Parts: sequence; C-alpha cells; structure tokens
Amino acid sequence: MSLDPSLSQQPDPVRTRTIGILFFPGVEELDAIGPWEVLSYWTQHFPEDNWRAVCFSLDGAPVTCAKGLTVQIEHAAADLPELDVLIHPGGRGTRVLLTDEPHLEWVREQRAKVPLMASVCTGSLVYAAAGLLAGRPATTHWASLDRLRELDPTVDVRDGERFVADGDLLTSAGISAGIDMSLYLVGHLVAPWRAAAVRKGIEYDPQPPVFAEG
Repeated sequence: MSLDPSLSQQPDPVRTRTIGILFFPGVEELDAIGPWEVLSYWTQHFPEDNWRAVCFSLDGAPVTCAKGLTVQIEHAAADLPELDVLIHPGGRGTRVLLTDEPHLEWVREQRAKVPLMASVCTGSLVYAAAGLLAGRPATTHWASLDRLRELDPTVDVRDGERFVADGDLLTSAGISAGIDMSLYLVGHLVAPWRAAAVRKGIEYDPQPPVFAEG
C-alpha cells in the first residue's frame, strides 16, 4: 500500500507547506527527534522544495520527555500555521492520552482538516482511541500490537512492518522506525532521490549494527 498520490505535489511558490511534530509530556525522545532530524535536515538544506518542519505542544510550553530531556517548543497549537502533515509521536505519555477526551477530540479535529496524519510508535494507539484507524491497516511498537488490537478490533494490525502507508494515513513501528517513516515521507512528498540525499546527509544506514561476541 502507499500514500495518496494527490498528497505528493510540486513546490508551491505561494505557500510554504508545513509538517507539525507534536510534543507532549512523556513523549519518547527519539519518536519525535528522529523525524525532526530527517525533516529539518530536508527542509533546511533543500528550501526550494518549499516545506518546513515545526515542533509544537498544545499549550506552547516546554515539554519534558520520557527520559528527562526538556525541549523548548516553537508553537502552541493555537498559533500553528496551516498543517499539511501532522506527526503524533508515542511514548509513556500516551497512556494518559488514551482516555483524555479533550486530546482525542483535538486529534479528531485535526483529522478533519490536515491532509496527512502520521504517527510514530504508540502514537497510533492515540489515533485508534480517537477512532481514526477503524478498518484500516496500521502498526505500532512491537510490545503494543495487542493493545492496538484491543483499542479497536477492526484495525488491520501489521506485525513486523517498519511503517504502514495507507492513503492519507501513515503509521510506524517503535521509536527508531520514525526515521524510516520520515525518509519515506520525504520520498513521497518530493522524490526518492531527495530522500536518498537526506539519508546521505544525516549519514543514516538502516543496516543492523554488528555486535561484538562475548
């Protein structure tokens, strides 16, 4: 499966398109920072593509992540530019979000106006709790696949897939898989050769590391 071809567009000379990465208390650091590294490298080194990546929290306040890193935030949700892509990361902080009805309603509101919704790791659990994944293929961190099934039994849960692209929805497996998903996104929004240039620029090699024996 793949993303909707209509989401891949030529650079717009009038409007810079925007990818927003949501930060919230307890977000897993690499869930958010991995996509940020890929997407900010792309948008800053290839400005002719006319995309930008921004970080935001719902209230605009700094966020303390799952392992203690505190991140300064650029925007509050209320002052965001129009989003073309929303990335909802995962992490321990998603546990409370699954029953946070104001947050789930905010997610539904974004679904109604943002062309492409993406998630990393257990961010897909939030999407499932909000009803966004009903009847659709998706994935999450390997340890949360059963929880995804519990939240919505209609979800076509894809075990073992690094990321799953389905029309206007993109979900990834856990933590570092968000890097792969983001490179795929660059390739879809521009071209595979642009994603290859970004991958080379950040010196990312997706081959498994070699572990010393003993």
